[in-house]
Amino acid sequence: MDICLRTAVELSELMRGGELSAREVMEAHLAQIERENPRVNAIVTLLPEQAMAAATAADEAQARGQATGILHGLPVVHKDLVETQGVRTTYGSPLFADHVPDFDGLIVQRLRAAGAIMLGKSNTPEFGAGSQTFNPVFGATRNPYDLSKTSGGSSGGAAAALASGMVPIADGSDLGGSLRNPASFCNVVGFRPSPGRVPRWPTTMAWNSLPVLGPMARTVQDVALMLAAIAGPDARDPISIREPGSLFRRRLQRNFNGVRIAWGRDFGGLPVDGRVTAVLEGRRRSFEELGCIVQEQEPDFRDADEIFKVLRAHSFAINLGPLLKENRQHLKDSVIWNIEQGLELSAGQIGRAEIKRTALYERVRQFMEKFEFMIFPVSQVPPFPVDQEYVTEINGVQMESYIDWMRSCYYISVLGLPAISVPCGFTEEGLPVGVQIVGRHQDDLGVLQLAYAFQQLPADSYHTSIH
Repeated sequence: MDICLRTAVELSELMRGGELSAREVMEAHLAQIERENPRVNAIVTLLPEQAMAAATAADEAQARGQATGILHGLPVVHKDLVETQGVRTTYGSPLFADHVPDFDGLIVQRLRAAGAIMLGKSNTPEFGAGSQTFNPVFGATRNPYDLSKTSGGSSGGAAAALASGMVPIADGSDLGGSLRNPASFCNVVGFRPSPGRVPRWPTTMAWNSLPVLGPMARTVQDVALMLAAIAGPDARDPISIREPGSLFRRRLQRNFNGVRIAWGRDFGGLPVDGRVTAVLEGRRRSFEELGCIVQEQEPDFRDADEIFKVLRAHSFAINLGPLLKENRQHLKDSVIWNIEQGLELSAGQIGRAEIKRTALYERVRQFMEKFEFMIFPVSQVPPFPVDQEYVTEINGVQMESYIDWMRSCYYISVLGLPAISVPCGFTEEGLPVGVQIVGRHQDDLGVLQLAYAFQQLPADSYHTSIH
């Protein structure tokens, strides 16, 4: 039995049944890290002794008959943007290369309380900026399916670690696509939950609904299991949703006969690489096989680009602006650009973006009265060279900034709708491509159910084996 090929759900059942110990599971994953991590550079801080001690303690607690959490014994890596008490947290910046927090972020607390065992930290771009995982502290993370390509970002370390079998679950975050893009690039599952579904703490902008925390894994079932542990209200997050995490322990099986789905090719005219389109079109029939009524139709995404760029720049100015004056030489150009964009904003620009965001949400809400789900590309391109900072053109169309090529993700971010990236297939070159499933307001469970149904269907080009 290859432990590292097992899903989180399978490992959990085997450990609960006494067929595997937490120590055996941890030993197997540490050995896999030793084999695979030098190739991809996904895990940047490793805690083998601490992890093995925690696994031993988990086995002993189970032997005493103590209650165990739903993630009992499962190894997990935390994104290097998330604070971990006593463990280096760099944010991918040389300014914080030796930073060791004295507290755990809430998502770390919840994962530990559910029985997951921290194995280390996963790589991320500098301050999570950009969907390409590289930084001056640890270097670049490579794609396990093609080491010359990027793993995506900003949760690229997590995605590459999952795809390489180094961990069964990982946390991530998503502002403009950072859970979905790397999942698509690495053939794993990344779920951007509704804002407030997974409470954020600590944060300087508690009311900001653009950034979210969420789960990543190799299967939809594993993502749902992890979400059950990290979702649920917390008084420190004023927008946290009151529904408990146990909602996601429900059965994912559902009958989709007659469910109406809007099939979106390009968000109303965005350039999409033909290799991505070909993979998605090849799987359209899968949704029809589930009984869904699939229609080519898209809502009006007018103003989505302006809204995202204004609100993103505003948050960069607030969160990173204080660093710019004294540490400009230690910040990458794209971060400087984004901060300065925010500092130049007027109150009127920010206000107009909020008004336009409300109007956009209302247009899409009305559109989704007719369609329960929308299907889109996750990323407008397949994985690109790891030594390329960002995509500069698609189908001959020039990108104006380092984030423009991610509109297919951040158009959904501004809506605050739950969205998931599920493996869809491969290009002729063998590069992974994900499909993006978007649900109605706060219908996170519905998105997981459709994603689960889709993942159960066979496809000639689809596989989840470690590459």
